[in-house]
Amino acid sequence: MEKELLPKNSSFKSGYVAISGQPNVGKSTLLNCLLGEKLAIVSEKPQTTQTRISGIKSAPHYQIIFLDTPGIHQPKHKLGEYMMEVIQKTLKDADLILYLTEVNDKIQIQDGQFLTSLIKIEIPTFLVINKIDKLKQKEVLLPVIDQYFRWRKFSEFIPISALTGENLELLEGKILQYLPYGPQYFPSDQITEESERFLAAELIREKIFQFTGEEIPYAGAVKVEEFKLREEKNLLYIRAFIFVEKDSQKRIIIGTGGQKLKQIGTLAREEMEARFRHKVYLDLWVKVKEKWRQDRQSLRELGYH
Repeated sequence: MEKELLPKNSSFKSGYVAISGQPNVGKSTLLNCLLGEKLAIVSEKPQTTQTRISGIKSAPHYQIIFLDTPGIHQPKHKLGEYMMEVIQKTLKDADLILYLTEVNDKIQIQDGQFLTSLIKIEIPTFLVINKIDKLKQKEVLLPVIDQYFRWRKFSEFIPISALTGENLELLEGKILQYLPYGPQYFPSDQITEESERFLAAELIREKIFQFTGEEIPYAGAVKVEEFKLREEKNLLYIRAFIFVEKDSQKRIIIGTGGQKLKQIGTLAREEMEARFRHKVYLDLWVKVKEKWRQDRQSLRELGYH
């Protein structure tokens, strides 16, 4: 925890707000929209987010630390178990929970099971229904909301569109109502707790999700081995490894004549340069680490703490 920058008896409000829900309901998109810039990676594929990602929004009278979490699912390997552990711990440590779902005609079974477990967590929880921009008639939301309230009592329910920004100002206002009085935990210009190495690895992983299909994105982990500013050249040197589980996956990521790896690296580098405000030399390699998703030691080595 960072050193508190304001005394606890001030009129300042601050706290941790966890964003949770099923895969692909728009949790990372919501985080980025609330911050006003891209921090969390996004893709159309489920389970893009694999760990907790913090985003800090500061204003003269408040500081909100948003915590984006992986999608709720039934784990199939140790990585999945880790992801669910991250969700549970994040929710228990939060001051407020945003349970994000999307427009649908019925509650999902996994939603119900998870909401039952949420009853044990006595933290204010909002039901946030995303993607209302897809609705032609808003009245269809009422029976959906009723279904959710049968599983759990929510402090508030707010329909939003993270894509268009509809009702995000309302959501933020409600968050501030429930946020406790407390200190400023981070400098006002800091937007995340995550390291630059982590953010660089995530950008590479996003491009793997974007340019490969089937099992490849989920079997790929990224570890940044070197992240160094070479001042004499005013160049940020980043050496990173993409780890996959099979030789066949390695060949797919590299592509014919190395074209796929070049495509991933080029687009990741362009976003890194915008993020880190330096010219970047990205030295990207692919290695095989068999069954890394099934091994706790391998997960720790690859940064899944």
